Amino acid sequence: MPLLTVANLRKVYGGHTPVDGISFDIEAGKCVALLGPNGAGKTTTLRMLAGLLKPTSGEISFDGSPGGDYRKRIGYLPQSPAFYNWMSGQEYVVFAAKLCGIASKEAAGLAADVLEQVGLRDAARRKIAGYSGGMKQRLGLAQALIHRPRLLLLDEPVSALDPIGRREVMELLRGIREETTVIFSTHVLHDAEEICDDIILMNHGLIAEHGALSRLRSQYSIPVIRLTTEREEKAQRWLEDLAHRSFVEQSAVSPGSATLNVKNVELVRQIILQEAGSLDIPLLQFEAGSSTLEDLFMKVVGA
Repeated sequence: MPLLTVANLRKVYGGHTPVDGISFDIEAGKCVALLGPNGAGKTTTLRMLAGLLKPTSGEISFDGSPGGDYRKRIGYLPQSPAFYNWMSGQEYVVFAAKLCGIASKEAAGLAADVLEQVGLRDAARRKIAGYSGGMKQRLGLAQALIHRPRLLLLDEPVSALDPIGRREVMELLRGIREETTVIFSTHVLHDAEEICDDIILMNHGLIAEHGALSRLRSQYSIPVIRLTTEREEKAQRWLEDLAHRSFVEQSAVSPGSATLNVKNVELVRQIILQEAGSLDIPLLQFEAGSSTLEDLFMKVVGA
C-alpha cells in the first residue's frame, strides 16, 4: 500500500489554476524529486500535501486513510524558512518540538539528538542570527525532523545555498532518506539524479512524466557525444560540418562546442577522433555517453 496517494488534486486561484488535476502514489521508503520549470505548480502541490493549502478538489490519502488529518506525521521545510534570530538553535528546535505536542523534558533530548544529526551540535547554543545560510537550512531540517515524521516535504532545499552549503544539505538528505520517505522539489537536476529513486515532472500544473528514474532514463536515453574545441575558425567549421552528417539525428552547435545525438555512439566516436587527429583539430573535451536527466527535462517540457 502506498504511503501517500494523490487523486485528481486541483487548486484554483480566481482564473488561475496552478495545479490542474494531478494524481500519483508515493511508496514508503522512497526519495522522490518534484521537478519542473518555474510556475509548474511544484510549491502549490507541496503546500497542499503539507496541509497549508486546501485543495479546490481532489483527494489526498495518507497510509490508506483518505481525508484524515495526517499533518502530525509529516515534516515540512519551505523554500524560505523564517527563524527567530534572537533564539539559539537549541531553543528554536525545542520550541518546534513543543508545537508538535512533545513535552518539555522529551523535547530537550530530541532536540539535542536531531541537532547532532544535522551537524549543529557545536552551534546549538549560538544565536541563529550568527548562522550561515547552510546552517539555517540544516536548522530548518532539524525542526522538520524533530517529531520523527514518516514523510518529509522539502521545497527547494538547496536553491539558495552556495556549493559548500548545497553539498552539506545533500549529504544530510542522503542519510535522512534511509529512514524517512522524502519528497523534495528542485531545479538542480544533478541533485535529483544523485539521491532520488523516482521523479515527478510537472509542467503547467500537470504531470508530464512520473516514475522510476531508472525507467525514465532508459525510455528517454539517447546516445550523445559532447565536444569542446579551441575557438578557432577551422575547428568551428568542422563542428558545424559534423552536425549535418548522416549519423547525427539532432545537434546543438555553439562557439567552440557541439552536442550530437547520434545513432551509433561507438562508430561515431571512432570517426570523430580520427578526423580530429588528421585535421589537427584542438579538442579540449570529448565525452561519449547517453542523454542526462536535464536532456529528459528539456524534452518533456518542450523547451
